Amino acid sequence: MSAEAANPGAPLRKRGRARIDLRRLGRVALLGPVSRDRLPDAIGHVAEAHRAHHPDADLAILRKAYVLAESSHRGQMRKSGEPYITHPLAVTLILAELGAETTTLTASLLHDTVEDTEVTLDQVRQEFGDEVCYLVDGVTKLEKVDYGAAAEPETFRKMLVATGNDVRVMSIKLADRLHNMRTLGVMRPEKQVRIAKVTHEVLIPLAERLGVQALKTELEDLVFAILHPAEYESTRALITAWEGAQDPLTEIADGVRSTLRDAGVSAEVLIRPRHFVSVHRVREKRGEMRGTDFGRLLVLVGEDADCYAVLGELHTCFTPVISEFKDFIAAPKFNLYQSLHTAVVGAEGAVAEVLIRTHRMHKVAEAGVVALGNPYTQDGAGGAHQAEPADGERADPTRPGWLSRLLDWQESATDSDQFWTTLRADLAQDKEITVFRSDGGTLGLPAGASCVDAAYAQYGEEAHGCIGARVNGRLATLSTVLNDGDTVQLLIAQDGSSGPSPEWLDHVRTPGARIAITAWLDTHPDGAQGPHKSPDAPRPQAQPADDAGNSRGKAPGGDPSVLVDRPGAPVRLAGCCTPVPPDAIVGFTVRGGAVTVHRDECPAVGRMRALGRPAVGARWNDPGEWSRGADYRVTLVAESFGRPRLLADLTEAIAAADAAIVAATVEPPSEQRVRHTYTLQLPDAAGLPGLMRAMRDVPGVYDVSRAQQPAAAG
Repeated sequence: MSAEAANPGAPLRKRGRARIDLRRLGRVALLGPVSRDRLPDAIGHVAEAHRAHHPDADLAILRKAYVLAESSHRGQMRKSGEPYITHPLAVTLILAELGAETTTLTASLLHDTVEDTEVTLDQVRQEFGDEVCYLVDGVTKLEKVDYGAAAEPETFRKMLVATGNDVRVMSIKLADRLHNMRTLGVMRPEKQVRIAKVTHEVLIPLAERLGVQALKTELEDLVFAILHPAEYESTRALITAWEGAQDPLTEIADGVRSTLRDAGVSAEVLIRPRHFVSVHRVREKRGEMRGTDFGRLLVLVGEDADCYAVLGELHTCFTPVISEFKDFIAAPKFNLYQSLHTAVVGAEGAVAEVLIRTHRMHKVAEAGVVALGNPYTQDGAGGAHQAEPADGERADPTRPGWLSRLLDWQESATDSDQFWTTLRADLAQDKEITVFRSDGGTLGLPAGASCVDAAYAQYGEEAHGCIGARVNGRLATLSTVLNDGDTVQLLIAQDGSSGPSPEWLDHVRTPGARIAITAWLDTHPDGAQGPHKSPDAPRPQAQPADDAGNSRGKAPGGDPSVLVDRPGAPVRLAGCCTPVPPDAIVGFTVRGGAVTVHRDECPAVGRMRALGRPAVGARWNDPGEWSRGADYRVTLVAESFGRPRLLADLTEAIAAADAAIVAATVEPPSEQRVRHTYTLQLPDAAGLPGLMRAMRDVPGVYDVSRAQQPAAAG
């Protein structure tokens, strides 16, 4: 396959700037030094592209870097027959067209010098500074003579660690791989396939996560041509046939321009052709292609508010396809992407997908982190002085929960094969959610992550002792799958004797959690001390008491604290939910004509209403009429970690609140958790909140709540 054949985008995709002529550029590069008052002709393209994004950029350092790169690579040739200097020049041009700042371009020109020439990192540092040296070192491959078969995975590990400190390292690597893929046709077919597979499994997902869509889409097409040549040729023929036909998007685009012009909305409306892989995916999904499936409309405006103005006009003047609407401006994707997505119906039922974004959003959507310049300076200009936040940590502009997770788990993956396999599996997960911790912080997790993943993301190896979780305030099993926006509170045992269950491996999605659990299980083949249960093992339930056990023991006339809409009927408070003032209450007539009063939220209320039992109105009496000398029963459930003297400390806290224990049950421990149920008699209902706080303050107790089921008989 020729270099041209390996570049499926070239014949069909229109570009703003003609691709550089590498053979002509190679001849220019060999002409030798030029006068100091102008740039070498070989980097004129780079200078032009760079100044288009950064008009005031100082090009002197680029000239200096080019002279060093050209002189050090002189005499080296690529397999295609061109002078080697054409490669760093082409990589630098790719980044310049995306808007990279000067420091990135300088490092890009030098990115192969340390690896392939006599230039050293110390020389780069001395002549170009620490930043350029760091970027060059970050993309320099490890030697096979030192690492053998582990050289490739360990090189990627090195680059990813460097990217954790400076995302520009990966920007250079992506541009480097794109140019190599463009010229891959000179390689043996088996090597083309090997490189294409690594690109597909590692580089393309990284480009997606860093938001560099311009590189990602072309890499996808190049890989598609190599790994799926038959499907690629079929898609090429389909696109070629479509280009010769009348494009229905043109008419819809004209209608959109007219609509926005009449509404006074300043906007640029473009037809954006789909790339090869995108067309292939649409055909796989829909079968027969429609004329509007080969492209989408792109509407570019000046301000965020204009995006919504455009959306309103389109949905008013065209028939919208509501199911296609997505708002990635209010809720940006984890890779910085922002746009409004919608679809409208044009003439004769043609459906056109529409993307609406500002010019700045478009730049970020195309170039991702490359468009942000140097994220570690105040002005993004790529200067040598880095701006450090007050806490001493750099603020990463990519919100990379995925990158933080990757950097954490790679430290535990000491084996190169394990790292390489796990990396590809991690990058295959292309969606991310954000969950909130109970302390107000956030965790970035892949879609489908469970409470086990959240535990290891928050606590690391301390999560071995996780014994439960609350999701949105409710107790949940550790296998519970989390949704975007959930709040999760992890419950960690304090005694250190707990360990993960093998079943946890069925619930994890994050490599860090899987590696940590596997390592613990390998070193504890017999499990933790004592019986070990699955995190989803059912908890024993207290047995309900009989109705006689629920009586408050009041006189036949009923409880004086409650008034019901059945004058003269005996009144008693239900033991299943033990209501006390100021609980919302409702009554139901039971056998013998008495009225049993429940809390509104008691499960028994729902059951009786479902059976058609009529409710009886109930309300609390004036406290002055009955509170003096009265007593109230309430059933509380305390959930805690097991520890010595826990029962003694809880009963002491109850006694200190002047409450008497009428009945108590303690369930057998499960996963180091203990559940206590107390039926208590209080001298004053107003003391209930203070009593519950005192019980929660007992060390080891993580929750105290009102009972929703009857207490066991004492």
